Amino acid sequence: MKIGIATRNMESWSSTQVRDALTKRGIPYVCFTFPKLVAQLGHKPYFHVKDVNQQDVDILKDLNAIIIRPIGRGSLEELVFRMDMLYKLEREGFYVINPAEAIEHCVDKYDILSILEDNGVPVPRTFATESANEAVKAFAELGGDVVVKPIFGSRGIGATRVNDPEIALTVFKAITFQHGVVYLQEFIEHGTSDIRAFVVDGHVIAAMRRVAQGWKTNYSQGAKPAPTKLSKEFEELAVKASNAVGCKVSGVDIMEGPKGPCICDVNSQPGWKGLQMVTKVNIAEEIVNFMLSELKK
Repeated sequence: MKIGIATRNMESWSSTQVRDALTKRGIPYVCFTFPKLVAQLGHKPYFHVKDVNQQDVDILKDLNAIIIRPIGRGSLEELVFRMDMLYKLEREGFYVINPAEAIEHCVDKYDILSILEDNGVPVPRTFATESANEAVKAFAELGGDVVVKPIFGSRGIGATRVNDPEIALTVFKAITFQHGVVYLQEFIEHGTSDIRAFVVDGHVIAAMRRVAQGWKTNYSQGAKPAPTKLSKEFEELAVKASNAVGCKVSGVDIMEGPKGPCICDVNSQPGWKGLQMVTKVNIAEEIVNFMLSELKK
């Protein structure tokens, strides 16, 4: 058995944790980046890549599964191509974690929240439009205090709180001028913390409270992890959200507002450095153990 790890940086913290977990189980692995992956049609191998030792690896022949850690940054064309390759691998019967469909849903903020709402999961009031004028109307309807986010984005990068009408109009016009989508959500009073639940195979294996200095609670933005024990309600909500988008492994963000909890994001390629600091569960080993159980099926 040999496992592939698709990662931007094999020395990154989470990738290193996965590598260590595989090594403990005596399972060899290959690390590679998507830009190095070559796809072929009409002749085989369908996919091959050079490993860190510059040895050619036939993905379908030499590997048993790939852990996406993560899919990486890129242009729209590059990202669509990467998703196309994952779908092709799955059609060939190859195991990818997370599934391509789950990754595709989770990278699109509008798509993921629409799926969650379809499945009865509470989400923030959200508007998305290509019209700056319609965005201005939405700004007022949401109470004049909103968070504007890139529809494709993560780690809180590019998210901006706007509560001034003139600034809002300027921001909306700038986005639409660049042929972007204005994606805005009501600002939910949540203090300076929220909850990240880590779900593997339909179970919350660990959770933390992310405590920040301001309204942004991303660990990558400086929030501090604190241990927490989830209520049954919150556990069920996190699992429901993860299952709704087809994730096998996910980080689910729960915001506690005046009207109750809501899901603001489901991350299909979550990091867990902060969470690992406040839990005794070895998260990488849980991921690897789950993957091996799936391969046995």
